[in-house]
Amino acid sequence: MNLKVNIKDVLFLDIETVPQKERWEELTDDIKELYAKKTAYQRKEEVEPEDFYERAGIWAEFGKIICISVAYYAEKEEKRTLRVTSFSGDDEKQVLQDFKNLLETHFYKPQHLLCAHNGKEFDFPYIGRRMIIHQIELPKKLNLFGKKPWEVPHLDTMELWKFGDYKHFTSLQLLTSILGIPSPKDDIDGSDVAKVYYEEKDLERIVNYCEKDTISVAQLLLRFNNEELIQESDIVKV
Repeated sequence: MNLKVNIKDVLFLDIETVPQKERWEELTDDIKELYAKKTAYQRKEEVEPEDFYERAGIWAEFGKIICISVAYYAEKEEKRTLRVTSFSGDDEKQVLQDFKNLLETHFYKPQHLLCAHNGKEFDFPYIGRRMIIHQIELPKKLNLFGKKPWEVPHLDTMELWKFGDYKHFTSLQLLTSILGIPSPKDDIDGSDVAKVYYEEKDLERIVNYCEKDTISVAQLLLRFNNEELIQESDIVKV
């Protein structure tokens, strides 16, 4: 694709979300009614709102972020490494604040970009909405008000793969498979996250899953630009 981007200026990320409450019965009556209205189109008439609640995490109004994993490339003495870290926990406001602090101290310059798979439709707006809900002032990289499309500091690997075809959805798993990017099989996928979080209470397992997806996004951008993939030995957890 010959992307005119300095790979060192890109912060790759992925988020994991769950419903705000573990069970439908924990919701207030007004939230139940609002959820029913919000999901009416997706549910269709034959599915009751409570039977659809397991999917509440995909909406920022009814879900919350439990993990934000990030990765960035660094080069020293002509050796490229990928540094990976995560912000996670039960305190969503702290997770968001820690992520904001990273943006404002290390990825705040005009040339810096955020990159995620389907990020423009999910990750970026979800983070922004949850920050507003928690009364956290948006960092510049997420405050898009008044910006023209070419001024938005976001890259989306799914959008790049579309080549302008707005009907085309391709999962991260499919892309890594067909493009020959190593992607170890996980014991969970996105549909398992809520169960692992609420029932198994295994946040570390979710963080590991989130970091693997973030690494895959970082590899995708290299692949799109016809560059050599990063080797596992050069991936550093920080």
